[in-house]
Amino acid sequence: MADYPGANRPDVFLSREKLYERNDYVIKWSMVKTYPLYLNGEFVTTNKQFPVKNPATGQAFAQMSAIDRPRLALAIQDAHAAFTGWRALTGKARGEYLHKIANELERRRDEIARTMTLETGKPLAQSVGEVGMAVDHLHWFAEETRRGYGRIIPHQTDGKRNLVVKTPIGVVGAISPWNFPLALSVRKIAPALAAGCTAILKPASYTPLCNVAFAEACDAVKLPKGVFQLVAGSASEIGDEFLQNPLVRKISFTGSTEVGQRLIAGAAAQVKPLSLELGGLNPVLVFDDADLEKAVEGAMLAKFRNTGQSCIAANRIYVQRGIYDAFVKLMTEKTKAMKVGDGFEPDVQIGAMIDENAVKKALEHVTDAVQHGARLLCGGKRLDRPGYFFEATVLADVPKDSLCLKEETFAPVAAITPFATEAEAIAAANSAPFGLAAYAFTRDLSRSFRLMEQIEAGMLGINDGLPTTSNAPFGGVKQSGWGRELGSEGLDSFLETKHISIAL
Repeated sequence: MADYPGANRPDVFLSREKLYERNDYVIKWSMVKTYPLYLNGEFVTTNKQFPVKNPATGQAFAQMSAIDRPRLALAIQDAHAAFTGWRALTGKARGEYLHKIANELERRRDEIARTMTLETGKPLAQSVGEVGMAVDHLHWFAEETRRGYGRIIPHQTDGKRNLVVKTPIGVVGAISPWNFPLALSVRKIAPALAAGCTAILKPASYTPLCNVAFAEACDAVKLPKGVFQLVAGSASEIGDEFLQNPLVRKISFTGSTEVGQRLIAGAAAQVKPLSLELGGLNPVLVFDDADLEKAVEGAMLAKFRNTGQSCIAANRIYVQRGIYDAFVKLMTEKTKAMKVGDGFEPDVQIGAMIDENAVKKALEHVTDAVQHGARLLCGGKRLDRPGYFFEATVLADVPKDSLCLKEETFAPVAAITPFATEAEAIAAANSAPFGLAAYAFTRDLSRSFRLMEQIEAGMLGINDGLPTTSNAPFGGVKQSGWGRELGSEGLDSFLETKHISIAL
């Protein structure tokens, strides 16, 4: 990370070399590095901080500056002031900035990935992949700046012409989660900036540091001041200011459905637009005609990526009875072979969970399923070591009234249950009040089209355990959210549609 004013103070800062030279260190709180906010083109270290912990050790390794509400209000004013000049740039010019930010992140890829593993606990290879994903999102929206199309409407009244133009919405308040801390922040900031909006990002308090690196990339390419700002601190205070400040014209949030519902209620007073990517209870349907190996590989990717802590993770795995036993046997064998450990250890596939509460919830879901009659085939307990580790787990014959089939299981716990017919599988998949992602494994083309039409989800992966891509929309239906990120729809989320009627 870059050095800031006061970086030579040994009581506050650690050098990057000291910070990264090993991953099993325990350092005194007085010696950890303090990371700054990024406000109106300046890095600002405040008197108020909060700790950032490494989930693999449970120990604080850094502290992050926090903002208070009056200073946030000033940041919003600065963003509003910057909006006029930023929107006036051509789309091509804005896109060139995004390309440069992407290149700066790519240049620092390994360093940022190590920071991400420190603050999330995810395997280092997955952190490297996430930086690559963020880079790709930036390049995609850099090109989309050229395609914020309006249209000319064929007129139906003599002496008039009708046009549609797209204009940027204004200052955007972005709130991102901890599980993919860089990629999910960039999904909001890149399209907002591409559209001509200015943006203020509030990352999760668990994982602010890779977003400091993003701010450094913006600073390095000389992004005009106020166009992007980074804040951190009290989620309720920052959220309330975003909701109540009339200069904030839109809020984009990724997180739980419960918090999303509170934002919806708070936005009513100003009828403030929201983009919401909320919880999921994502089903996997595996049919008798599926390629067994590919189905197991796809289900495991959808389930265990990011230690099961993904909004689109497989939560309910339904397998048709004809291949049920073979599927369960193969998935259990492969799951037992997965290595659980510190994200910096070689060949680790399952890293640390985010905190103690996450481990407790995983154990609660496993215990509840077994009490309801499920078979525990592997895993099911935390590792006997410091940090927040939980074994990769497979549960079979899971009854429908088990918690893990009714609540989002943000953990490496695979819950499998059989089904008989296609109609039964579709009904089970659609039974939840959520509809973020769904997965299906089949070689029947006709069935694939039936599933496309009938499954209630914003995304459907057919023989694909990882359907996310920069050029396609991401988002859910029902209680999984409003709006879409990525794709051309991601740019539209930050544009107003305006009709122009011209009398000749």
